[in-house]
Amino acid sequence: MIVDDKEKQEDEKRFIQKRAIICIIITLVIFCGFACKLFFWQIVEGKDYAKLADTSTAYTVKTDATRGEILDCNGEGLAVNRTEYRIVLDKLYINAEKLDNTILSLIKLMKTREEKWIDVLPIRISSSGTFKFKKSRKDEIKVLKSKDYLDLKPSDNAETAASLLVKRYNIDYKKIKTKNDLRDLISVRYNMERMWYSNTNPYIFAKDISSDMLAIVSENMQSVSGVEIQTYLTRHNPKGKLMPHILGALGSITKEEYDKKQAEGKIYGLNDSIGKFGLELSFEDQLKGVGGERIVQKNADGNVTKVVESVNAKPGHTLYLTLDSKLQKVANDALKTQVEAARKFGETEAAYKGEGQGEDCHTGAVVMLDVKDFSVLAAASYPTFNLNKYSKYGDYYVNLVQDKNAPIYNRAFIGSFAPGSVFKPCVAAAALQENIIGEGTFFTCNRIYDYYPTNPVACMGTHGSIGLRTALTKSCNAYFAETGRRLGIDTMYLYAEKFGLGEKTGVEIDESNGTLAGRDSKTWQEGNTVQAAIGQSDNAFTPAQLATYAATIANNGTRLRTHLIKEIKNYKRTKTIYKYNSKKPEVEDTCGVSDYNLMLVQSAMRNVAADPGGTAYSIFGNYKVPVAAKTGTAENAGSDHTVFICYAPYDKPKVAIGVVLEHGAHGKYSMSVAKSLLDEYFKDKK
Repeated sequence: MIVDDKEKQEDEKRFIQKRAIICIIITLVIFCGFACKLFFWQIVEGKDYAKLADTSTAYTVKTDATRGEILDCNGEGLAVNRTEYRIVLDKLYINAEKLDNTILSLIKLMKTREEKWIDVLPIRISSSGTFKFKKSRKDEIKVLKSKDYLDLKPSDNAETAASLLVKRYNIDYKKIKTKNDLRDLISVRYNMERMWYSNTNPYIFAKDISSDMLAIVSENMQSVSGVEIQTYLTRHNPKGKLMPHILGALGSITKEEYDKKQAEGKIYGLNDSIGKFGLELSFEDQLKGVGGERIVQKNADGNVTKVVESVNAKPGHTLYLTLDSKLQKVANDALKTQVEAARKFGETEAAYKGEGQGEDCHTGAVVMLDVKDFSVLAAASYPTFNLNKYSKYGDYYVNLVQDKNAPIYNRAFIGSFAPGSVFKPCVAAAALQENIIGEGTFFTCNRIYDYYPTNPVACMGTHGSIGLRTALTKSCNAYFAETGRRLGIDTMYLYAEKFGLGEKTGVEIDESNGTLAGRDSKTWQEGNTVQAAIGQSDNAFTPAQLATYAATIANNGTRLRTHLIKEIKNYKRTKTIYKYNSKKPEVEDTCGVSDYNLMLVQSAMRNVAADPGGTAYSIFGNYKVPVAAKTGTAENAGSDHTVFICYAPYDKPKVAIGVVLEHGAHGKYSMSVAKSLLDEYFKDKK
């Protein structure tokens, strides 16, 4: 038995050894086969495969994402997408040897209908037939001469630049019929380089072409490979003049913006548009969406054999604003009407009273907030502009930039203006809380307050012995100059900050900090405090801050975050991404003033509108809704600014308003802007 077991074990051992030898032989044969095949590929057919590798390539091309839209609080479109047509040169399909002829043919077709193609070259043909730089295109000239392109000296002329461009793009200028054709050709080639034209980045030759042009190009270029008519979505503002400063605009992405987005891990194409200001900029990431990708396969002959969508594009989100289009239109119309009325009246008055009557009133702004949650119901800046025309960057844009009244400037959120007497409720609240004054504190007004002889303060009247309630009602400068002197500038601006003055409101677009006298002043003298207390000195606030300030008073001292976004939904509007909770609004600060002291200020502000001696009585004395208000006149170069804040109803506040008319001179015009908004807001309410 033992012998048999040993023989059996030896047989098994020999079997295993044989199997191992067979496996090794098979493995060696396989490796030899691979080695022979590899030798055949690399040595025998190496050149052929190298050539094939050079001409058979897969390219990943980015596709556009549908941009999210912007709607008002009722779902009315403010910035929406519209289908347009563009002409594109695709390097994957185009014959490189025929590129110049293709470009010239396209330009010739465009000129038959006087349609524009993308032309950024800052060179023109002079009447004498020579190349000249366009003097108005200094920035473009600087780019062209930079080291990134031609590396020219500042003194080099356009003839030199054009000659270098011809060489740079290997253009056979002898085959070009006219100098204008040569200029147009190098313009396109230059912009193709600037826009990184490549196999993965087609070049947009022309945008927003007409249906006539579409038919002409389709008919004449159908046999030319690489020329495509594409549909694309472009931004359109159905009411272009309604709120351009808030919505903002799109523009071509710059190299700096592209590099920054790449560093952030964001997917952008080199031909993409990007938000430049306003909500289009602030919510770029939410509106942009995510672009897709398609893989284009070319064979050894250079022909496209396969196109596969590898990643589908995802549309951006849709923004719902707190703004009401109806109220916004009223704000725009009221500003225009009252600015023009103030100027016309001022011109008449100035004829016999001299300058400073409002004859220089051309601009203004107004902001209206919901007191419940400080949502922006309307925010207008005058003069305004048409966002659709602005976005085309043509003569209209140039005229806007050169307009001395700066229509592009967002006065509602960025413009800072001396508040004048509307600052007095803040001073009153602070002085009451600090026990500097009380309900029964009286000061004497002799028209001129000269505690500091170098900083005298003139009052609009001689009020004699006067208390807080009457001082606010009649806007007595002497009373508040003395109150401010006793309060001190440091304490004054600490309370002002809590009311939101000199502080950003938190709104989602670019805004100014404003300026608080004392805190932000480079130099300060003790006597300056009395000027600051009546809203002069260095004090300067935005209309948005003034509306926030009024809303804070109306809200019993709690300052909420001012905001423009009501909610954000997906593109199809079936899913809510974000929604502002108006029942639990975001608190920014509390003013630190007791309910009783604040009530004294609120009551005095009601008197400003309701008392026959009040400075707002002429407009709001018999108004259907009880209004609490404060008027202001701010001295500056030219006619005085007129400023107005209010909230209504006084007993159950719903809305708050801040208005500034630059050089308005007479308060009735700024008050009338607010009245128009209140009329619209309360017209259907009991």
